[in-house]
This record gives sequence, C-alpha cells and structure tokens, in this order.
Amino acid sequence: MRTTLIVGNWKMNKTASEAGPFVRTLLQRLPTMPTVDVVLAPPFTALETVRSILGPSASVGLGAQNLFWEDAGAYTGEVSAPMLRDLGCRYVILGHSERRTIFSESDAHVHKKIRSATQHGLSPILCIGESLQQREAGSTDQIITQQLSGCLDGLTVEDTAALTIAYEPVWAIGTGKAATAEQAVAVHRTIRQWLGHKWSTTVADRTRILYGGSTTPKNIEGFLRSDQIDGALVGGACLDVESFATMIEIARRLRS
Repeated sequence: MRTTLIVGNWKMNKTASEAGPFVRTLLQRLPTMPTVDVVLAPPFTALETVRSILGPSASVGLGAQNLFWEDAGAYTGEVSAPMLRDLGCRYVILGHSERRTIFSESDAHVHKKIRSATQHGLSPILCIGESLQQREAGSTDQIITQQLSGCLDGLTVEDTAALTIAYEPVWAIGTGKAATAEQAVAVHRTIRQWLGHKWSTTVADRTRILYGGSTTPKNIEGFLRSDQIDGALVGGACLDVESFATMIEIARRLRS
C-alpha cells in the first residue's frame, strides 16, 4: 500500500526569518499522527531554520529543491548530497521543469543527480512533464517515457526503493491551469507501465507517483480520488499556511 505524499515546494520564496513562523503555524494545524506523509522543501537558505523547528522526531520531512552530483570540489554556488544529508534532508526534488527550462538541465544532468542522491541516502523526487506544444502534437507519452529513460537508466531495483516520480505538465506549472484528473491519470498509468517494463510489477506497484501543476485546495480532491495518483507536489498553494494545511487535510480525509 502506497502512503500518500504531499510535498510543498517553496521555490525561491520565504527567507529564513519568514520560514520560522510559517512552519510553527503549520505544525499547529496538522494532526499529531498524520496518515499522509508531508514534506517541506524550502530554499537552501531556510533549510537549517526549518530543520531546527521540525526537530528530530517531527512527522514532517525536510526536502531540498536541487543538488549537484559531485560530493565536494570547486563548484561555486552548488550544494551536494552529503551537505543536504548533514542538514537533515530526507528528500530532494530533481528535474523540475524550471530547472530544465531556465537553467538548461538535461535528462543526463538529472540522471547524475539522481545517482548522487540515492548513493547518499536521499529520496529523489523526479519531475517529468510535457510542454503544451508536445501535448497538442500528441507526443505526451513519448516525451514522458523519454524523460524516464534518460533520468533513470542504470538504476538498480534497490535504487528505485526510495524513488518518487512527480508528473508536472509544463503547461500547468504556475499558470493556474491544472491538468484534468483524466489527463493526469492517463499519464500516471503510462509511467507505472514503464516502471513495470523497466524493472518489475513490484517496482511499479510500490513507486509513488504525484501530480503537480497548479494544484490547489479546490482541485486536489479530484486528483486524489484516483488510486493512480499518490499525492501532490504543490507550488504556489503551499506558500499559504491555511491553503497547504487544507490540502493535507483533504488528502488525510480521502486516504485514511
């Protein structure tokens, strides 16, 4: 049975000073024994602040938004997997479309990052998704499987145990225009089928696949009503405590 996962990707929002009050208020809104997994992914500058507030026994996990594939060295401005582990991170978001489009990250780059994450005990959340032009051309499945192959080739079955995949159609990210539940479910099925062919039905059945792209308290229920969708990678809607807490509560109610 896959546990539902709700991830809040803060992107480049909230200073360390702003993160403290936000996390304290959020923790007050969450049940002490949640039935869904919750992860916060603040900017690098706020990781230590969030870690200290969550504490060592918090039910909320800490995630980073990116990493570099080398462990150490002359890579000015980069952050490594060992650094994230030392800060208490358990998850890391990799391959987000904003990294791909703005910073020209390729599937090959993401592949090396995933290998580094798994080697150092971090759980990668791999983001994949098609552009509007690709969807309208009818090539969504081709793009999705191409990204999966490029990012996950060479991983062992053991490596996949910590893997989460987030389907985020590029045309829905930050636009306010989410995919329909039917569109999301169709792609989730394609992903799970690919996992089964690549490794096994066991890997396909155990891997959590999230939907991301303009998810809000108003539409998350429609996505979570499908057993193909194991949670959400939330962007803008996670920056407001009430909004994010409501989404977690909806997931808890539907999946308890």
